[in-house]
Amino acid sequence: MHIAEGMLPPIQAAAWFAASAPFVIHGGRAVVRKAQESPENKLLLAAAGAFTLILSALKLPSVTGSSSHPTGTGLGAVIFGPPVMALLGTLVLIFQAGLLAHGGFTTLGANVFSMAIVGPWAAYGVYVLFNKLGCPSWLKIFSAMFVANLATYLVTSLQLAIAYPDAESGLLGAFGKFASLFAITQIPLAVIEGLVGILVFGFLARVATPELVRLGIVKETGHV
Repeated sequence: MHIAEGMLPPIQAAAWFAASAPFVIHGGRAVVRKAQESPENKLLLAAAGAFTLILSALKLPSVTGSSSHPTGTGLGAVIFGPPVMALLGTLVLIFQAGLLAHGGFTTLGANVFSMAIVGPWAAYGVYVLFNKLGCPSWLKIFSAMFVANLATYLVTSLQLAIAYPDAESGLLGAFGKFASLFAITQIPLAVIEGLVGILVFGFLARVATPELVRLGIVKETGHV
C-alpha cells in the first residue's frame, strides 16, 4: 500500500498533500499534548511509533507500483486516538521513503492519507463501537487492527483508480480491479495483523498497566 515514487500525477500528488496536511499538523499538537500530560506517555508514544514502523516495513509485492503490508496504526489509534497516529504514521512513512525505498516523497501525501489518517480513524471507530457493545477485549483489538489495514488498502485502491481509471469501466472499474488484486495478499495480512495486535496489546497491558489505566484504556485489573 505504499504507492511508489512518481506513480501519481503531480496535481493529484499535491492534492493528497493538501488533504493530509491539516491532520498531520493537528496530530503534532496532539502528540505534544499527550507528552506534556505525563512523561510516561513518551514511552508508549515511542512504542506505538516503533510498532507501526516495524509492521509496515514488512511488505509483499502486489499491484504494479505498490505493495501489500501490515500497517500497525490501529494499536496507536486505540491507545492515544487517531490524531496522534497522523504524525507518527507520517514520520514512519518519511523514514521508509528515505531509507527503505518504501513509497516515495512525491506520493507521501497519498500514503499518509491512507495509512496514517483513514486507517487510524477507521480503527478507532470500530474500537469505540465494539466497546459500547461490550465485546471482549481481544475482539476489540483484533477488529481495530484488521479494519485499519483494510481501510488503508481500500483508500490506496481508490487513489490508484483515480490516477489510472479503466479505459472502459472508468473509476469504479479500476477501483474494483485494484481492490481485487490487493485483496489476495491484503486480507490474510489484515488477519495476521489483528492477531499480532492482540499479543502486543496484551503485553503492554501487563508491563504498562498504570499508563494505560491513566489513559482510560484498561481498568485497574489490567483488562480492557
